Amino acid sequence: MPGTILLIDDEPKLRQLLARILTLEDYQVLEADDARSGLRTLERTEIQLVISDVKLPDGNGIDLTAQVKKIQPATEVIVLTAYGTIADGVKAIKNGAFDYITKGDDNDKIIPLVSRAIEKAQLQFRIKRLEEQVQQKYGFEKIIGQSKTIQQAIDLARRVAVTDTTVLLTGETGTGKEVFAQAIHQASPRRAGSFVAVNCSALGKEILESELFGHRAGAFTGATRDKKGLFEEANKGTIFLDEIGEMALDLQAKLLRVLETHEFMRVGDTKPTKTDVRVVAATNRDLKQDAETGHFRSDLYYRLSVFSIELPPLRDRRDDIPVLAEVLAQQEAAKIGKKQMTLSPAFIDALTRYSWKGNIRELKNVIERSVILSDGQTLLPAYLPLDVQSPSSQPAAFSYDLATVEKNHIERVLQHTNGNKAESARLLGISLSTLYRKYDEYQLGQ
Repeated sequence: MPGTILLIDDEPKLRQLLARILTLEDYQVLEADDARSGLRTLERTEIQLVISDVKLPDGNGIDLTAQVKKIQPATEVIVLTAYGTIADGVKAIKNGAFDYITKGDDNDKIIPLVSRAIEKAQLQFRIKRLEEQVQQKYGFEKIIGQSKTIQQAIDLARRVAVTDTTVLLTGETGTGKEVFAQAIHQASPRRAGSFVAVNCSALGKEILESELFGHRAGAFTGATRDKKGLFEEANKGTIFLDEIGEMALDLQAKLLRVLETHEFMRVGDTKPTKTDVRVVAATNRDLKQDAETGHFRSDLYYRLSVFSIELPPLRDRRDDIPVLAEVLAQQEAAKIGKKQMTLSPAFIDALTRYSWKGNIRELKNVIERSVILSDGQTLLPAYLPLDVQSPSSQPAAFSYDLATVEKNHIERVLQHTNGNKAESARLLGISLSTLYRKYDEYQLGQ
């Protein structure tokens, strides 16, 4: 697929001739007569290839190569010179140039050379876009919330992400520990490696040991061939050990050895296997108390908790609930082919008053249910489970104001009829036009 090429040369005739040749090959060609204007073009346009003369009015193409790479690392550079030297060629390649060629002598090579450079650059740009998509899906940008508690947790996670330190994520079930683990991986130098997640409570001891460390053929009944463990699969990457507090004590000893020596023993093996893995662990238990009572190895606890991050429960970040609900509602609507949803004030109010013992996971399930039940594009409290509609622990304050009482009564009737205005007007004993007037007056659809 043709790409975009930037020619930088202060000789108009030579530049225009080369531009003509490249245009005939279906490339889009931009031109600049000095380094400064060339860099300005590069700052505002995605360029796959820069072809630059060595001698420019305000610099030289060899030094320019390094500047190009700073602005657009995926862009390739070919340096042209009238009088080539080995020293200049070496420096150009060292600065990141794709190639260094002499004008005139290499006219027959320029098109295939450009083709190879463009192909390499396009691959690099595709990789860059994929990395950006992964970052948007799994990075810190995915974590929603501006409350102080969640921002403090994000700040700690960002700081530790760039290191190789083991991280322990603590907090209630459903607070987003795996989301944080993935974000830490994506922000780390290990992002090119694998992110491997395993739930330590979902597997029996023997199966978990084989999954984590692998086994040799014949190690146990059914082991017909060698199997790599997840610590090998995650080499150069990150392994996320969820519900670490449920791991058996003898497996904890093997995990401690991995953390301390970076090696482990496959089941049935006699030689240790080396691994280079970062460990991020998570638990909803009080591991410190478990260590004190002997239910968790104290040496492993202290090794895991070098850097601990507590994720706040949703009830401690109620200001984030409206925006979380909005994002989740649009996501769920898109999944089932519904149009963009509007969340009524009463719907949001019910969400913010609820205790959310299941945290974000519970909120997601409730929003999914509400979107499925909705007849229109407005989410009303009637679509919520009864315990969310009227949380007993936090009753709504009673109002003696007549207008508020009327508004609340109309809203309850609308909820009862799932938003059917004709039926609501009949039950209220008023005309449909009166209901519409009250609806607008009290801004019930806002």
